[in-house]
Parts: sequence; C-alpha cells; structure tokens
Amino acid sequence: MCGTDIRIDGGILSLWPECRLGWLCYEADPGRPCESVWQRMDALLPDLAARLESTPLADMPGIGDARKAYKACGRDPGRWRVSSEALYRRVRQGKELYRINAVVDVNNLVSLETGFSLGSYDRDALEGTLVFRRGLPGESYAGIGKDTLDLEHMPLLADAEGAVGSPTSDSTRAMVRPESRRLLTIIYSFSARENLERALELAVRRFKELAGAERLTYGMVEDDE
Repeated sequence: MCGTDIRIDGGILSLWPECRLGWLCYEADPGRPCESVWQRMDALLPDLAARLESTPLADMPGIGDARKAYKACGRDPGRWRVSSEALYRRVRQGKELYRINAVVDVNNLVSLETGFSLGSYDRDALEGTLVFRRGLPGESYAGIGKDTLDLEHMPLLADAEGAVGSPTSDSTRAMVRPESRRLLTIIYSFSARENLERALELAVRRFKELAGAERLTYGMVEDDE
C-alpha cells in the first residue's frame, strides 16, 4: 500500500480542484519512547499559542482553504472542523494535548507545525486501493474517541471495505494500535501544491527522527488517474 494504491476521485476534484494528498509508507513501533516528541512539542507550543492569540483561525496555514473546501463539498465548516483546526483551538484554550503513542503524537506535531490535517493508519487493516472522495448518503463510521460520525458529503478516505478516515476524525478500523508496525500517514491538503510539498518534507524528517520510521517511502497524489 503506497502511492500507486491511492487516488483522488474526480467528483471531489470537481468541487475543489486543489485537493491533494501527501503520503508516507513506513515501518515503526508506536510504543517507542515519546520524550523527544514532547520536547519538540514543548518548544513549539509557547510561540504557537502567542500566534493564535492574535491570529484568526481562518488565517492560520491551511485552515481557511479547508473550511472553503468543506463548504464546497456540502459540509458546515463551523460544525465539522478539520483536525488541525481542532488542535489549534485546543492550544488557544490552554488545554493539554493528548499523548497517545509515538506515531500519533508525531502526527499531531506535524499538524500543528503545518496547519494540515494528518491521519495515520495501520496498513494491515486496509484493503485495496484508497480513494479520497466525498461521503455518500447514509455513510458513517465509529470515530476514534467519538460517537458515530455522519460522513455524508464529508471529504473522506475509503478502501475496498468503505470509509476509513477523514480530515475531521478517523475511524477505529485502521487506527494505530500498540501492535501496529506497517503504517501509512496521509496529509490532507486543500491548498496550493507548494504548501503540501513543504509539509511533506517536514513530515518525512519528523517521522524518521521522532517516530523511528524505517523503510520510508513518500509522495503526493494530485488527480484521479
């Protein structure tokens, strides 16, 4: 499961042509020590909190474009926020960030650094080609730490068995567990290509350095080919 197994559906591209995905395939142990991740997080948070005090969320990197994309797809961006905006709100409110495991914590660090929503998945729980598309009527799944998530018109990631993730909240089906080793991280972008390129380069460094990612390959998906 790498870049050749990921595509973007033409239907969502017709609504928001700037849809792009960054991807990283790698192996790692989510249970490895996380101290270095949180040292990096602790260094980031004071300046980020100060910036959030004086900057509207819509003007933070990636957030304004994500809101517009959600609206174009038919979802209320005020009610259904991308996970990066939810993290920014948590920082602005002075709330502690969740500590999950090395992979998920690096996932959230890169999200805070770039403004993009990231999702990390257990590749062994995925089936067939992954497609980034708009949610179908009646589609839903159990979100991580959430009740059933209504996915109709939601930008989402689906495999052969159905929806598995979204920029708002991922499903429990392919979540990163302590025993997970073969992993996939997706960067959900609704912004210009160069912004995703920078985020992808940063993500590669962070996952190698802080999550111990090995045998890592990465790339970008931009169309429905």
